[in-house]
Amino acid sequence: MTNLAPRPTVGLGEQLRRRKPIGAARTGSELERSFGTFQLMMFGVGATVGTGIFFVLQEAVPDAGPAVVVSFLVAGLGAGLSAICYAEVAGAIPVSGSTYSYAYHALGELVAMIVAACVLLEYGVSSAAVAVGWSGYFNELLDNLVGFSLPDALSYSPVPFEDNTTGLVNLPAIVLVLMCMVLLVRGASESARVNTVMVLVKLTVLVMFVVIGFTAFEADHFGGFWDAGAAGVSAAAATIFFSFIGLDAVSTAGEEVRDPQRALPRAIMGALAVVVTIYVLVAVAGVGAQPVERFEDPEQQSAGLSVILENITGSSVPATILAAGAVISIFSVTLVTLYGQTRILFAMGRDGMLPERFASVNPRTLTPTFNTVVVSVVVALIAGFVPADYLWDTVSIGTLIAFIVVATAVLVLRRTAPDLERPFRVPGYPVTPLLTIAVCLYILSGLAAITWLIFACWLAVVLAFYLLWGRRHAALNRGEVAATEVPDERGDRS
Repeated sequence: MTNLAPRPTVGLGEQLRRRKPIGAARTGSELERSFGTFQLMMFGVGATVGTGIFFVLQEAVPDAGPAVVVSFLVAGLGAGLSAICYAEVAGAIPVSGSTYSYAYHALGELVAMIVAACVLLEYGVSSAAVAVGWSGYFNELLDNLVGFSLPDALSYSPVPFEDNTTGLVNLPAIVLVLMCMVLLVRGASESARVNTVMVLVKLTVLVMFVVIGFTAFEADHFGGFWDAGAAGVSAAAATIFFSFIGLDAVSTAGEEVRDPQRALPRAIMGALAVVVTIYVLVAVAGVGAQPVERFEDPEQQSAGLSVILENITGSSVPATILAAGAVISIFSVTLVTLYGQTRILFAMGRDGMLPERFASVNPRTLTPTFNTVVVSVVVALIAGFVPADYLWDTVSIGTLIAFIVVATAVLVLRRTAPDLERPFRVPGYPVTPLLTIAVCLYILSGLAAITWLIFACWLAVVLAFYLLWGRRHAALNRGEVAATEVPDERGDRS
């Protein structure tokens, strides 16, 4: 018998505004609660540290000059304020889907779909961008260890960009995505353990970079600190900001965490402290170790930090260690961002905004296998055939809009659900969420017009899909989502 979607019983305007009840009973598949606070914090660090430092530094320094340190602080301020807002909303609504789910509960179905467009762009493109950057470090490691690297034909996409280097396909980037897919399909707890090890390796090699970098520190390299002006600082901050995606990734695991209402806020704030500290230290050490003009050298575009270490020490050993650490640890960034993407699609599938297959869970591994395979194949194709230069800012716009929505959700939920249990409350309310929105808007102003055009086109595609298919299949149409008790402190639901 054909399974026809029920037609919405409300008008389009009312449907666009309707909100999913907080504490709604979930129907369909359930995910296993296997994460503790430390593993969750490592998810945040794993998705963040690596993308912004291992290779985005070379993209940001030419924009801001020595003031790139300020750009990191501006991006960190926006991320920090956003993390505080995330901590409140994630603790109060500990569900899968992150910003998409928060928007559905607080701001309505239309805003939820706009946010879905943002976070799908954010996670999918971020996974591809990081995989492309990983490819450069992989070749650097091969060259240092065995004196051999893959030919350009297998290391670069066929689409040229700034340096006009082209190839047939970025094979290492595709292989990395597929390896992450296999791990995610095996199980969330296995993925979390592997990620924790990789994060510890990553932090160790970055501390090594900071120590060696400060041995070559010269204050003269910070001369002309403000030459790039406010425009340069904001442009660099916009590029850097995508690397703070990890703070959002923590909240995608809301339904797989033990004691989520306490663990989520703690993990988000802990990840923020680690991320901002290591970012600023590496930026100061890197700029202090060489003139800013050197960051534009072609040799630094694919494995910049390794090249800096080799220039400082005159030896390939530290550079090889850092490249090895990058190859191992940047794996974790792709792993966690792919994980976040699959959990958002899982939540959308359960809400009826995507086909039910996206919410199906393997009974043995308790992971959304179909969902994971589809996401991985799409991301692998992007990583293999699109250069990273096209991807950085596209990720930033999705992240920034998601952060603005979370801050707005704090303001709205304080008024519409004042009695909702909040294990963590935003200090300085309402100034903090308003300041979060202001900082994110400032960083958005630094994005190029082409980035806004790409985002507008993608948003149009998502909204068209929603209007033509999603709104007719929404679970709220079927009366499957009814308000129940708000989850207790263990995340159980009545």
